[in-house]
Amino acid sequence: MDNRFNTIAGWALAGGIAALGLSILTGEYFKAERPEKMGYVVEGVEDEGGEAAEAEKPIAFYLASADPAKGADVFKKCAACHNADKGGSNALGPNLWGVLGEPVGQGAHGFAFSEALKGKGGTWDWQNLSDWLHNPKKFAPGTKMTFAGLSKPEDRANIIAYLNQQSDHPKPLPAVPAEAAAAAPAEGAAPAEGNASAEAPAAGNEAAPAAAPATH
Repeated sequence: MDNRFNTIAGWALAGGIAALGLSILTGEYFKAERPEKMGYVVEGVEDEGGEAAEAEKPIAFYLASADPAKGADVFKKCAACHNADKGGSNALGPNLWGVLGEPVGQGAHGFAFSEALKGKGGTWDWQNLSDWLHNPKKFAPGTKMTFAGLSKPEDRANIIAYLNQQSDHPKPLPAVPAEAAAAAPAEGAAPAEGNASAEAPAAGNEAAPAAAPATH
């Protein structure tokens, strides 16, 4: 009886070992055949930061067709911290009346700007105001501005066009770089000379509208 039991147990153990070995071999085989990245590529959908993303043109290109009225709508996002009224008081962020042409972080409205913004130097112009609105923390690391930024250059152009109108002396829009102008027809955005009327958006906190210049 014992011999018979031992024989059965032996065969059962051998069968288990064989099954385990087969399982391991099968797993290794299919693992070798498995692609390094699982999933399917969906045509027309690009990875974040992919090379296909079109390079952004200089802000002057977008300003050529900017709409100050749209900028005024965008600026509503900044109204909790800023105003752009002549003689308006500072709030969480500085008053932005006449911000274009003001020294960066040294506005004439008595606002206490952060050291990060004060250290930038220069004056607010079309391009650095766009850079600030795009990513305040990248433009001035350490800024108190909590606004995340405006990723679309069209939104930034609209708000800058709006802020340009909030001034005793609005500035003429910058000339569109030749290479950018040449690409305009293909994109259906023919440059419109001097777009400096109406009201456009802004968004910001420290030194600019929705993202206008220096604020905290």
